[in-house]
Amino acid sequence: MKVRYRATAGLAVLALAVAACGGGGGEAKKPSAEQSQQAQQQMSQTPAVSMNDVAYEQVKDGGTLTLAIGQWPTQWNGNHVDGNQADTADMLDPIMPQPIVFDEKAQWKANPDYLTDVKNEVNGDKQVVTYTINDKAKWSDGTPITWEDFEAAWKINNGKDKKYKPASTDGWDRIASVTKGDTDKVAVVTFAKPYPEWMGLYSRSPHLYPAKYMLDGDKYEKSYNQAIPVTAGPFKVEKIDEGTKTLTLVRDDNWWGKKAKLDKVIFRAIESPEAQVNAFANGELDAVEIPSGAPAELKRAKEVPNVDVRKALSPNWRHITVNNVSANLKDKNVRHAVAYAINRDVITQSDLKDMDWPLQTLGNHVFMNNQKGYVDNSGDLGKYNLEKAKQLLDAAGWKQEGEYRKKDGKEFDLSFVIPTGTPVAQTEGELVQAMLKEAGIKVNIRPVPLDKFFNDYIIKGDFDLVPFSWIGTPLPMGGLPQIYKTGSESNFPKGSDPALDAAIEATVSEMDPAKAIEKANAADKLIWDMVHTIPLYQRPDIQACKKTLANWGAKGFRSLDYSIVGFTG
Repeated sequence: MKVRYRATAGLAVLALAVAACGGGGGEAKKPSAEQSQQAQQQMSQTPAVSMNDVAYEQVKDGGTLTLAIGQWPTQWNGNHVDGNQADTADMLDPIMPQPIVFDEKAQWKANPDYLTDVKNEVNGDKQVVTYTINDKAKWSDGTPITWEDFEAAWKINNGKDKKYKPASTDGWDRIASVTKGDTDKVAVVTFAKPYPEWMGLYSRSPHLYPAKYMLDGDKYEKSYNQAIPVTAGPFKVEKIDEGTKTLTLVRDDNWWGKKAKLDKVIFRAIESPEAQVNAFANGELDAVEIPSGAPAELKRAKEVPNVDVRKALSPNWRHITVNNVSANLKDKNVRHAVAYAINRDVITQSDLKDMDWPLQTLGNHVFMNNQKGYVDNSGDLGKYNLEKAKQLLDAAGWKQEGEYRKKDGKEFDLSFVIPTGTPVAQTEGELVQAMLKEAGIKVNIRPVPLDKFFNDYIIKGDFDLVPFSWIGTPLPMGGLPQIYKTGSESNFPKGSDPALDAAIEATVSEMDPAKAIEKANAADKLIWDMVHTIPLYQRPDIQACKKTLANWGAKGFRSLDYSIVGFTG
């Protein structure tokens, strides 16, 4: 995000029976070598992108694309930590600028609709990136897009002015200045320290916003609450309906790029994945995501006439975040005990059963299984070991007294917060509850409203354990400071380790790609030791679409171009 990861509730359907996985962790078995080999083979056969690519000229003019999202936002400012949600980003894609875009191989290029040229020049410790903005690029109120908008993005995201609440300062905090070039249409970005993933800054992470709304602290905070005042894309806002939680976009006739093929794009908030698939089956939606833990929905979607199920490997992953500062988890040895007592293989197999997806547990916080640089750094902590968990708890003074452990008369209990309408999270909670009970730890599953899940609970740290997904970008290393560095707004469990901070700084400063991967894996080992986040698996990107829907689907690393999205019949 900047290399940016976006938090998402990771919706899923139909809770799987806990009994199917043996209740707790003791009866579970690690996948055999043969099963692991099958998973690796299945992963190698999963495509990088599946979007029914069709030439622009062959896409018909007109039509309405109707899609579902799970979580309806109140904050539409994607720079703000409260606006840093995947569903929000998805809805902003057709209407807000993405100056830098990526292909399915994670290779970047300048988006010609917004930039005519980008030059990256590195001379020793000095790095200067010069962006030449398309002369035609303008905001929907007629104001030209200029270098000042690029400067504003830096000022609001670099962390220096505390009136702003950036989801991440990654990369922005390494910029020394953003200045005007030869004209207002040239932005010169000078880095105080070299930043190898600079191309992630002015991309989708976040989208570019107009300076006049961002630099005014009051407008930054309030102008995008339940509103999108200015856009700059092939579509514009026709209506935000808070009552029905529906966003309606229409083709913007003032768009200077390729004329959008579609007349309208409609996003409807439908919290339950089961309800989303029902709407797709009834013809109310043109495509629907099939999340993990939803085999019944996948089966039903496949039975819809003229359906095309599109799958791709994406930089997205599911995990359990562990609050490092809550009363019962401050002791790292106790967090180690919790990690040993949770059988990741059981949860992974439960969530992905019958999903036509590789049953492969993730062993890295930075790289996905299919990415260059992936190494399983989980070590002993990633392996289920109930006896080790009990030993650590005993040593920490938590002694077994009846069903649960106590210390100084206080029972060891943890709050497992889940969003309503997400049965897969309920199942994950029940599995963790059963596993930790065997170690003498009481787990209280705490459902909270989906639309308040992030802003009122995760961001505020009101949890002990919480499952959700990180939605990544093609640039994996820049997410390190955002999620794991001390003091970051998106370091939700408030983990802090000076050694890790130093390792992160070394990683994001390394211009040699091979050395950067090596340093990222060194940092990952420290994250495992901190028990900041317990990775589960690389999250499926499965989209059930009408066969005639073109240039949309499981995009993997690729950026979406809504001007070419449409139907072939």
